[in-house]
Amino acid sequence: MKSFESLSEREILALAISLEEEDERVYADFVEGMRQDFPASAAVFDGMRQEEAGHRRRLIELYRQKFGEHIPLIRRQDVRGFVQRKAVWLSQPMRLEEIRKQASAIEVETRRFYERASSRMQDASIRQLLDDLAGEERHHEQRAEELGEEKLKPESKKDEEEANRRLFVLQIVQPGLAGLMDGSVSTLAPVFAAALATRSSWDAFVVGLAASLGAGISMGFAEALSDDGTLTGRGHPWVRGLICGAMTALGGVGHTVPFLIHDFRIAMGFAIAVVMLELGTITWIRHRYMDTPIPSAALQVGLGGALVFVTGILIGSS
Repeated sequence: MKSFESLSEREILALAISLEEEDERVYADFVEGMRQDFPASAAVFDGMRQEEAGHRRRLIELYRQKFGEHIPLIRRQDVRGFVQRKAVWLSQPMRLEEIRKQASAIEVETRRFYERASSRMQDASIRQLLDDLAGEERHHEQRAEELGEEKLKPESKKDEEEANRRLFVLQIVQPGLAGLMDGSVSTLAPVFAAALATRSSWDAFVVGLAASLGAGISMGFAEALSDDGTLTGRGHPWVRGLICGAMTALGGVGHTVPFLIHDFRIAMGFAIAVVMLELGTITWIRHRYMDTPIPSAALQVGLGGALVFVTGILIGSS
């Protein structure tokens, strides 16, 4: 990698062309990724893509005037000081706010590049263009807001908020809820069966911890391998698997931790209280994100939990 200070005016101009081309393609990727779920925001970023294309054309015209037809390929990874970006296609699907934050970071980095490049130029025409582009990048965020007012009508914003909510439910809430329900309910039987069979808090804790971690690993892999998310829109499979596995383990560990209390009766009391809290949390999540009426959600979750809990009591007491 070369230092920025060692670049000639010709090389800096070639680098600027390369940066604008990359930014234009990044915005095009944003547009393509948002077109289906967020069409109004996609239009905003398409406007920004067109601006980057205009910057590139102006840079190429000036380069031809000064240095001829051949433009050497100098990329950001060839010069020290640039932030390494993760490829957009490796981050699909991206959330709307994540896209906006990344676009903001792109604008800031490009503006700082032009300001620094301009200070190194001796040629007045090149310096003028770089100063102009720095000013335009400085106002890019303002331009995005103008495009937003132009493209994002109230009804469009409402539609996009609803689409964002659907994606959040599909990619985060559903796998997390499935894991929390499995971890909270399925581990009740082994934990309380071991507790009543041994009358030992430590034995119950060991069984509960093993059951929780084992269930978490199993559910995580099952969720990750269920589908790759390309057709269902449920997001990256390994992210879903991680969320589902972590919430499964958390659901089981919650009513296992009280058995670290040495006194068996007190430990049982705290564990039962935690179980009630877990079931109440699951009921609230189902009502909040899955639009399930509270009585119906409480009945479904409570009935399943009660059946598993009674199973554990009966086996442990036999």
